[in-house]
Amino acid sequence: MQTQLKSRDGHELNVWIEPATGEAKGGVIILQEIFGVTEQLKGVARRYADLGYLVAVPALFDRVAAPTVIPFEQPQQGLQTVAQLSLENTVADIAAVVDYLGGQNLKVGVVGFCWGGGLALRCAQTLDIHAAVSFYGTRLPEYLGLPLKAPFQGHFGRVDGHTPKDVIDQVQRSLPEIEVYWYDAGHAFANDARPSYMPEAAGLAHARAASFFERYLTMP
Repeated sequence: MQTQLKSRDGHELNVWIEPATGEAKGGVIILQEIFGVTEQLKGVARRYADLGYLVAVPALFDRVAAPTVIPFEQPQQGLQTVAQLSLENTVADIAAVVDYLGGQNLKVGVVGFCWGGGLALRCAQTLDIHAAVSFYGTRLPEYLGLPLKAPFQGHFGRVDGHTPKDVIDQVQRSLPEIEVYWYDAGHAFANDARPSYMPEAAGLAHARAASFFERYLTMP
């Protein structure tokens, strides 16, 4: 279902809500790729809702144009849209969702993909969350320089030109406490609506993320 939340500067953003199956044991925020809140991403939301989490997917493109969903075949349009957004405002919009889920007495985790995977790291550094997971997060070197406030787990493809090993090595040197997993896959290996999808790698990565959230969102 769709709802609206208000950021601290008064901006109203659309948020897709996927209710938990059964009583919610935690809250999970899913951060988009450069394509917006796609039907594929709503499918990911259902996956985590079936695990017992109340899931929220904020429409981070709303500050540019609402609603904005970009075809997977047009990544350049997605990059141009991202370029119009400020990191400060984007994180503020995510913070509004953290407040919404936290206001329901839930521990909150973030899982992001591609652009959202980089944002997940900034969330782990600056927001009051309990865990963050990045699937092939991009722009990670831009977010170094701040310590982690929450545990962070990352999933990367060995043949992903967006996140080469030297870049992830740099991230690990800066933040040695993070968990990192590698897969024989390329970029967007967990997106089941794209040709890059690798079901075995995606399944293992999601299982590890689920275990991570179980550890930090549901245990006392």
